[in-house]
Amino acid sequence: MVDADQTFVIVGGGLAGAKAAETLRAEGFSGRVILIGDERDHPYERPPLSKGYLTGKAERDSVFVHEPAWYAQNDIELHLGQPVTAVDRDARTVRLGDGTVIRFDKLLLATGAEPRRLDIPGTDLAGVHHLRRLAHADRLRHVLASLGRDNGHLVIAGGGWIGLEVAAAARGYGAEVTIIEPEPTPLHRVLGPELGQLFADLHTDHGVRFHFGAMLTEIVGQDGMVLAVRTADGEEHPAHAVLAAIGAAPRTALAENAGLALVDRADGGGIAVDASLRTSDPDIFAAGDVAAAQNPLLHTRIRVEHWANALNGGPAAALAMLGRNVSYDRVPYFFSDQYDLGMEYSGWAPPGSYDQVVARGDVGKREFIAFWLREGRVVAGMNVNVWDVTEAIQKLIRSGAAVDPDALADPSVPLESLV
Repeated sequence: MVDADQTFVIVGGGLAGAKAAETLRAEGFSGRVILIGDERDHPYERPPLSKGYLTGKAERDSVFVHEPAWYAQNDIELHLGQPVTAVDRDARTVRLGDGTVIRFDKLLLATGAEPRRLDIPGTDLAGVHHLRRLAHADRLRHVLASLGRDNGHLVIAGGGWIGLEVAAAARGYGAEVTIIEPEPTPLHRVLGPELGQLFADLHTDHGVRFHFGAMLTEIVGQDGMVLAVRTADGEEHPAHAVLAAIGAAPRTALAENAGLALVDRADGGGIAVDASLRTSDPDIFAAGDVAAAQNPLLHTRIRVEHWANALNGGPAAALAMLGRNVSYDRVPYFFSDQYDLGMEYSGWAPPGSYDQVVARGDVGKREFIAFWLREGRVVAGMNVNVWDVTEAIQKLIRSGAAVDPDALADPSVPLESLV
């Protein structure tokens, strides 16, 4: 029974944590809600860090989930700039970096992920950057503007979503950009070769240079500043700044030290949670990038590092903390904006999980929908510069219905009619 005597603690000051706190109050929870974040900024959303805010099209204040006054107005106790150093499951407490100990009745771990680091010489140079936090975006925005003014070169290690979005932002400022990517196309492990080339062509058309099938081996500098990068095949590329965009690792140290069940890194890593986002401890939950959840729709465990998962997962975990029946079966969703290309992706189609890709529309003009099929059933869809179709795509995925590939490819056939 949830009542005013209970204390719910949320560790993680991102979107998942903030939306969980909002949901607890919206659902009438009258106990203490304590939100702890290791950054000094109020909870914010991450997509603008590589999109609107980084490009200069959005103001800094636009990234925040709530106005600062909202937390006091809703009696949310904030501890900002305070890392949680330990979770004591027996005592039902968390310890903060300053030694403060806080008791909890229910605990939500929304600790997110952290950028993977390049393990090569030269990463200590001043011009090496990561993009995960608002402070990173603050610095990188100034760097890109400076590179644009001075005809400077940015080298990006990694051709994933962050790498490509930063490349687009950098070209918008006028900077020279080279992307080093070990796979044969960008986004190879997400979209496969069928669609990865589309993004290679998009960026090449905007002046980005690619070096595929290569890995950075050294960042060369002088007087603490970046001068160039070298790759395993002996190539050297000029660079005044380097962005490491080689993925993110779930921040599981707190959970691991507390003895909670984790998922092997080979299987995506993260804190293992059930369909209600409950960990191996019945009073501890996890949501957002750090949670590897058993998805009832996909019949598998999956960890999703995207905005929609934090937006929806935080509230789902809050409802579960309140004792509600929760089955978190969302279709994974993410979006990207690069130059004049906007796209949305729904579903889950890792390499080897599909046997056909069907396109509807004009791929050459970058106005189309791509569908990934397994045994005639849609498992994922991506709409590129085609809008208001996400709901229909997700219905197709949820239905599990076999579809006629020819009808799927025919723009004159309404998607809704295929369910």
